[in-house]
Amino acid sequence: QVNLVESGGGLVQPGGSLRLSCAASGFTFSNYLMSWVRQAPGKGLEWVSTITSITGSTTYADSVKGRFTISRDNAKNTLYLQMNSLKPEDTAVYYCKQGPRGSWYPRGQGTQVTVSS
Repeated sequence: QVNLVESGGGLVQPGGSLRLSCAASGFTFSNYLMSWVRQAPGKGLEWVSTITSITGSTTYADSVKGRFTISRDNAKNTLYLQMNSLKPEDTAVYYCKQGPRGSWYPRGQGTQVTVSS
């Protein structure tokens, strides 16, 4: 059973930084591409970033490119999202998801990120 638990969200001022973590269990983490997706208030889910399983190649949505960095530690079964230069429009619930973009499941319960002064 896939289990994904996000943490690290919170309230941050514009221009600030946060680091999200996602603890994975119930599957062989190192075998899977992993992604972050988000849902802003009143909007649908939006893909943010994906990282491959072994080489760690990354892709990003244009809206976060140059500000966010996805990474993983296969020894710890953990996925990360370093978010810098945060903007109010980054306010959303952030979810980690098994697999590439193109589907929204399976994903965790999410962690709230609020960017506000």
